[in-house]
Amino acid sequence: MPEFVRRIPEGDDRERMMCADCGHISYENPKIVVGAVVVADGAILMCRRAIEPRRGFWTLPAGFMEMHETLEEGAARETWEEARARIVVDGVLGMFSISRIGQVQIFYRARFADDGPPQFAPGPESLDVQMMPFDQIPWDEVAFPTVRWALDAWRNQADGVPGAPVGNPASDPRGVHRYRNPGRGEPS
Repeated sequence: MPEFVRRIPEGDDRERMMCADCGHISYENPKIVVGAVVVADGAILMCRRAIEPRRGFWTLPAGFMEMHETLEEGAARETWEEARARIVVDGVLGMFSISRIGQVQIFYRARFADDGPPQFAPGPESLDVQMMPFDQIPWDEVAFPTVRWALDAWRNQADGVPGAPVGNPASDPRGVHRYRNPGRGEPS
């Protein structure tokens, strides 16, 4: 039986349980994903993933919560890690259940914290970061169904007044369908 010890893995900033023999990391994360639809001048902050799953596909800044942080703190941290952007969270945009993989994903409406032109850059988990008008998002290169759902929710509430948070679409109320990109010849 391998021995696990608490260490800070290379490239990380938190202690993790690691196998003393092989270095395997046993993450102790909740199954909650938090993210943000960050908007400036009608364009949305999008990140091209540098990690699996879906490396090379576009996503919103989002990821697993860490222990001892709030949902809003997690969304802000993920935005910093992936897009090197400081944000202000304005309200819940949507909450999505993905039972197929045991996740709940919560997306917020957000804006850049600093005045002036938006400041952002790729973090270690992103190949590229761009501000994209809604009609220029490469829909056939979107990484996950919840990204599409959150972007649709933002578009439907784009007047700046947050409405009630949205949930799963009627076509996938429990989040059981795998995501396919119709633009790449995959069924939707």
